[in-house]
Amino acid sequence: MLKQQITDDMKAAMKGGDKPRLGVIRLILAAIKQKEVDERIELNDEQVLAILDKMVKQRRDSITQYEDAGRTELADQEKFEIGIIQDYLPEQLDEAAILEMIDAAIAETGAASMKDMGKLMGVLKPKLQGRADMGQASGLVKQKLS
Repeated sequence: MLKQQITDDMKAAMKGGDKPRLGVIRLILAAIKQKEVDERIELNDEQVLAILDKMVKQRRDSITQYEDAGRTELADQEKFEIGIIQDYLPEQLDEAAILEMIDAAIAETGAASMKDMGKLMGVLKPKLQGRADMGQASGLVKQKLS
Protein backbone atom coordinates (compact mmCIF):
# COMPACT_ATOMS: atom_id res chain seq x y z
CA MET A 1 0.00 0.00 0.00
CA LEU A 2 1.06 3.53 -0.74
CA LYS A 3 0.41 4.67 2.82
CA GLN A 4 2.78 2.00 4.13
CA GLN A 5 5.47 3.04 1.66
CA ILE A 6 5.18 6.65 2.85
CA THR A 7 5.47 5.51 6.48
CA ASP A 8 8.54 3.42 5.65
CA ASP A 9 10.10 6.39 3.87
CA MET A 10 9.44 8.52 6.95
CA LYS A 11 11.34 6.02 9.09
CA ALA A 12 14.20 5.97 6.59
CA ALA A 13 14.35 9.78 6.56
CA MET A 14 14.42 9.81 10.37
CA LYS A 15 17.27 7.30 10.48
CA GLY A 16 19.15 9.09 7.72
CA GLY A 17 18.73 12.52 9.33
CA ASP A 18 17.11 14.01 6.21
CA LYS A 19 15.08 16.69 8.01
CA PRO A 20 13.69 18.57 4.98
CA ARG A 21 12.37 15.34 3.43
CA LEU A 22 11.09 14.15 6.80
CA GLY A 23 9.09 17.36 7.23
CA VAL A 24 7.33 16.92 3.88
CA ILE A 25 6.59 13.25 4.53
CA ARG A 26 5.09 14.16 7.89
CA LEU A 27 2.86 16.71 6.14
CA ILE A 28 1.68 13.97 3.77
CA LEU A 29 0.96 11.55 6.60
CA ALA A 30 -0.84 14.27 8.57
CA ALA A 31 -3.13 14.99 5.62
CA ILE A 32 -3.87 11.27 5.23
CA LYS A 33 -4.52 10.84 8.95
CA GLN A 34 -6.78 13.91 9.01
CA LYS A 35 -8.95 12.47 6.23
CA GLU A 36 -9.11 9.09 7.98
CA VAL A 37 -10.13 10.64 11.30
CA ASP A 38 -12.68 12.99 9.72
CA GLU A 39 -14.40 10.23 7.77
CA ARG A 40 -13.63 7.34 10.15
CA ILE A 41 -12.30 5.16 7.35
CA GLU A 42 -9.05 3.52 6.26
CA LEU A 43 -7.90 5.14 3.01
CA ASN A 44 -7.04 3.00 0.00
CA ASP A 45 -4.34 3.88 -2.54
CA GLU A 46 -6.77 5.72 -4.82
CA GLN A 47 -7.89 8.00 -1.97
CA VAL A 48 -4.27 8.60 -0.91
CA LEU A 49 -3.45 9.58 -4.52
CA ALA A 50 -6.34 12.06 -4.47
CA ILE A 51 -4.89 13.65 -1.32
CA LEU A 52 -1.40 13.82 -2.85
CA ASP A 53 -2.84 15.34 -6.03
CA LYS A 54 -4.63 17.97 -3.97
CA MET A 55 -1.43 18.76 -2.06
CA VAL A 56 0.48 19.31 -5.31
CA LYS A 57 -2.29 21.58 -6.63
CA GLN A 58 -2.24 23.65 -3.42
CA ARG A 59 1.51 24.06 -3.67
CA ARG A 60 1.34 25.10 -7.33
CA ASP A 61 -1.17 27.79 -6.38
CA SER A 62 1.11 28.92 -3.55
CA ILE A 63 4.12 29.11 -5.89
CA THR A 64 2.21 31.45 -8.19
CA GLN A 65 1.25 33.71 -5.27
CA TYR A 66 4.75 33.70 -3.77
CA GLU A 67 6.40 34.52 -7.10
CA ASP A 68 3.92 37.36 -7.69
CA ALA A 69 4.84 38.73 -4.26
CA GLY A 70 8.58 38.36 -4.90
CA ARG A 71 9.05 35.69 -2.18
CA THR A 72 11.31 33.33 -4.11
CA GLU A 73 12.57 31.51 -1.00
CA LEU A 74 9.01 30.45 -0.13
CA ALA A 75 8.33 29.49 -3.75
CA ASP A 76 11.49 27.36 -3.73
CA GLN A 77 10.31 25.57 -0.58
CA GLU A 78 6.97 24.80 -2.23
CA LYS A 79 8.77 23.46 -5.32
CA PHE A 80 10.88 21.21 -3.09
CA GLU A 81 7.72 19.89 -1.41
CA ILE A 82 6.11 19.21 -4.81
CA GLY A 83 9.17 17.19 -5.82
CA ILE A 84 8.86 14.94 -2.77
CA ILE A 85 5.08 14.55 -3.06
CA GLN A 86 5.40 13.64 -6.73
CA ASP A 87 7.71 10.75 -5.76
CA TYR A 88 4.55 8.99 -4.57
CA LEU A 89 2.40 9.87 -7.57
CA PRO A 90 2.38 7.71 -10.70
CA GLU A 91 4.31 8.80 -13.79
CA GLN A 92 2.83 12.03 -15.15
CA LEU A 93 1.15 11.77 -18.55
CA ASP A 94 2.17 14.02 -21.40
CA GLU A 95 -0.35 16.02 -23.41
CA ALA A 96 -0.52 13.44 -26.22
CA ALA A 97 -1.42 10.66 -23.76
CA ILE A 98 -4.07 12.85 -22.13
CA LEU A 99 -5.59 13.66 -25.55
CA GLU A 100 -5.64 9.95 -26.36
CA MET A 101 -7.53 9.21 -23.12
CA ILE A 102 -9.96 12.07 -23.85
CA ASP A 103 -10.66 10.66 -27.33
CA ALA A 104 -11.29 7.21 -25.83
CA ALA A 105 -13.63 8.70 -23.21
CA ILE A 106 -15.52 10.66 -25.88
CA ALA A 107 -16.00 7.44 -27.86
CA GLU A 108 -17.12 5.64 -24.68
CA THR A 109 -19.62 8.28 -23.54
CA GLY A 110 -20.72 9.62 -26.91
CA ALA A 111 -20.06 13.19 -25.74
CA ALA A 112 -20.69 15.69 -28.50
CA SER A 113 -21.00 19.14 -26.90
CA MET A 114 -20.13 21.17 -23.82
CA LYS A 115 -23.34 19.86 -22.21
CA ASP A 116 -21.65 16.46 -21.95
CA MET A 117 -18.51 17.78 -20.25
CA GLY A 118 -19.58 16.69 -16.75
CA LYS A 119 -20.25 13.16 -17.92
CA LEU A 120 -16.95 13.06 -19.79
CA MET A 121 -14.94 14.41 -16.82
CA GLY A 122 -16.65 11.83 -14.59
CA VAL A 123 -15.19 9.08 -16.77
CA LEU A 124 -11.77 10.73 -17.12
CA LYS A 125 -11.12 11.77 -13.52
CA PRO A 126 -10.49 8.27 -12.09
CA LYS A 127 -8.16 7.47 -15.01
CA LEU A 128 -6.19 10.72 -14.74
CA GLN A 129 -6.14 11.17 -10.94
CA GLY A 130 -2.57 11.73 -9.82
CA ARG A 131 -1.25 11.23 -13.35
CA ALA A 132 -2.19 14.60 -14.88
CA ASP A 133 -3.13 18.13 -13.91
CA MET A 134 -6.94 18.09 -13.95
CA GLY A 135 -7.02 21.77 -14.90
CA GLN A 136 -4.99 21.02 -18.01
CA ALA A 137 -7.20 18.00 -18.79
CA SER A 138 -10.31 20.12 -18.38
CA GLY A 139 -8.95 22.71 -20.82
CA LEU A 140 -8.18 20.00 -23.37
CA VAL A 141 -11.69 18.55 -22.98
CA LYS A 142 -13.17 22.01 -23.60
CA GLN A 143 -11.09 22.34 -26.78
CA LYS A 144 -12.30 18.94 -28.02
CA LEU A 145 -15.96 19.61 -27.28
CA SER A 146 -16.15 23.12 -28.68
